[in-house]
Amino acid sequence: MARAGGITNAVNVGIAVQADWENREFISHISLNVRRLFDFLLQFEATTKSKLASLNEKLDTLERRLELLEVQVEQFYTKAILHQV
Repeated sequence: MARAGGITNAVNVGIAVQADWENREFISHISLNVRRLFDFLLQFEATTKSKLASLNEKLDTLERRLELLEVQVEQFYTKAILHQV
């Protein structure tokens, strides 16, 4: 009987070891995917910041041009009104 109990115990240990390996493999896959997601998010943030900075520069340039055009139009109308009088 001791022998039968030893075999059952060995089988239980083998099953536990197999389950442990499967759990470790699962955790390893999860960890790898979390790292990949984290790397993607870091890259996405860097790319987005760069693109937003570029757009901000373009908007600043457009705003300055618009202000210049507004001044030129105002000056044009001021001269036109003065010449009519």
